[in-house]
Amino acid sequence: MAGNEKSRAKMEQAKGKAKEAAGRAVGNERMTAEGRAAQSKGDARQAKEKGKDVFRH
Repeated sequence: MAGNEKSRAKMEQAKGKAKEAAGRAVGNERMTAEGRAAQSKGDARQAKEKGKDVFRH
């Protein structure tokens, strides 16, 4: 389960970076903001999983 969540976090981060870059390329501030939000969500999920790993080992 934890591996699935970690890969999900990485996917959200990558998706957010792509969306942010696309938003910047076309000058769409909303898309850029949505991309940053997706990255933050991925970062939070990754931090949660790292916290879980600390208590497992």
